[in-house]
Amino acid sequence: MGTKQHVIVVGAGIIGASIAWHLTKAGADVTVVAEETGGVATPNSFAWINASWGNPEFYFHFRRRSMGEWKRLAAELPGLPLSWCGSICWDLPPDRLEAYAKEHGGWGYGIERLGSGEISAREPYLRNPPDFAVAVAEEGAVEPVEAARMMLADAQVRGAKFVSAVVRGLIRSGERITGVVTSAGMIEADHVALASGAGAVPIAASAGIGLPIEAPPGLIVHSRPLEKRLNGLVIAMELHMRQTAEGRIIAGSDFGGSDPGEDRRETAAALFTQVKASLLDSDSLTMDFFTVGYRPIPQDGFPIIGSCGFGGLYVAVMHSGVTLAPLVGTLAANEILSGEIDASLAPFRLSRFA
Repeated sequence: MGTKQHVIVVGAGIIGASIAWHLTKAGADVTVVAEETGGVATPNSFAWINASWGNPEFYFHFRRRSMGEWKRLAAELPGLPLSWCGSICWDLPPDRLEAYAKEHGGWGYGIERLGSGEISAREPYLRNPPDFAVAVAEEGAVEPVEAARMMLADAQVRGAKFVSAVVRGLIRSGERITGVVTSAGMIEADHVALASGAGAVPIAASAGIGLPIEAPPGLIVHSRPLEKRLNGLVIAMELHMRQTAEGRIIAGSDFGGSDPGEDRRETAAALFTQVKASLLDSDSLTMDFFTVGYRPIPQDGFPIIGSCGFGGLYVAVMHSGVTLAPLVGTLAANEILSGEIDASLAPFRLSRFA
């Protein structure tokens, strides 16, 4: 038996955790380096698993494939905090909503058209249901920090190591990346997988690699736990909401979060007022806290996945990390360890920006 390949995974959010878990399961010697488990962007995610509107066909199929990978992952990690609760969406004008239903329905997405009475039957606490919405039963949500921690914990049981440190740069030897420089010292490896969201930009820059990534802020409010008010995801005009397993309602002006504005507390209070106004029997609904996350969004909106011109370096940065985590994890692990390339990754290479 040959020597195990040593892979450093930089980042412990949902993408880094998935890559680390899949690598460990495939037999690699894995070292995860991050400041803490759960990552930076992951705790501030709305955590909607979907292939919804706004996606060209190639990206729709990639996202939907990953929805199926979530089911595979849940079977392999019992207890994963995953809910296929479905969604009701009317976050578009009626003509565009119908166009979305027709297009994605033609691609095989399970879209159902609903009238106001059907919406109320499914979500009886909605105060003013629209006349028309679409429902997708196969969409869902995950509690992303707990999912990331479960994957990392299982990876550690399988032999992975976790180093709590700040990664300050990459070690370059000729045309190959051979490790990372951290606040805890240098760590060398056969491969480095960079999965640290917006934090990947300065790390890659240390080796002269430019990642065209923006990181706009997004504010999400979290209620105190409350008895059941929402059965599934509600993707309303200017308000996206869901209720977690512990009863918290989390919401933003969209799934990426609200613009925090100049006064974040004022923005959060106004948003939570909107949440309460949208629900019946909401007097006891109170805000617990709000988060502001910085979403790693590549310049064209699509993920950056794969080699970046140097041997030994693999980058996986995207905004749709929650939806894509299990698929990116398995494809990245396979490509890093075997060199086999999945054709579906072709549109997501960094070289497209060249």
